[in-house]
Amino acid sequence: MKRIWDISPPVSAQSPVFPGDTPYRQQWTWERSPQCPVNVSEIAMSPHVGAHADAPLHYADGAAAVGSLPLEPFLGPCRVIHAIGCGPLILPRHLAHAAEAMPARVLVRTAQHAAVHWWTDDFSAYAPQTIEWLAGLGVQLIGIDTPSIDPASSKTLDSHQTILRRDMRVLENLVLDAVEPGDYELIALPLALVQADASPVRAVLRELG
Repeated sequence: MKRIWDISPPVSAQSPVFPGDTPYRQQWTWERSPQCPVNVSEIAMSPHVGAHADAPLHYADGAAAVGSLPLEPFLGPCRVIHAIGCGPLILPRHLAHAAEAMPARVLVRTAQHAAVHWWTDDFSAYAPQTIEWLAGLGVQLIGIDTPSIDPASSKTLDSHQTILRRDMRVLENLVLDAVEPGDYELIALPLALVQADASPVRAVLRELG
C-alpha cells in the first residue's frame, strides 16, 4: 500500500484566520435523544480556514468561483521543495536547485513548523517573479505552508494577480512539516461551491510508484 501524508491542518475554533475573517464556529441543530435519532451540527467559517484552494473570484471581480474550476490541477504529480527560512519572499534562487523536470504542481515548505494553532503575519510568501518563472516551467498549481502566497500586509496582491494572469491554481495553509523534499502525488480537491471565492480541501500526498 502506498504511504499517505496528510498535509491539512486540523480545523476547529482554534484555527487561525486573517484578522477580521470569519473563524470556525459550530453549534448543534439536533442532538441525539429519545425523541431524536441523530446528531446534526451547523458550521460557520470562512472558506479560507485551514488548507484551502483560492478561486479567481477571490482576487478578481466577476471571475470564476471555486465550484467551476477544473479539477485536474488539484490531482497529480507534484514536487515538494524546501525553502525553510528563505525570508519574506520565495525567490527563484530558493527553488532553482529542484527545477529539473518540474512537474505541474509545486508545494513549497517555508517553515520548520507550520502555524496551525496561532496567527502570525510574519510569514513567507511567493515573489511574483517566482510565479512567472514557475509558469514558464509548465507549473499549473502552486502551494505553500502559510496563509497566503502574498505578504499579509499586501493591498495589491501581486502574486495572486500573477496566477490570475497565468491561469494557475493555488493551495494555501498546507502543513509540510513531515514531508521530505521530492516528488509525490497530490490529491486536494475543492468542494463544488458554485458561488464561493475559495474552498476547504483535505490535501494529501501519496507515494509515487
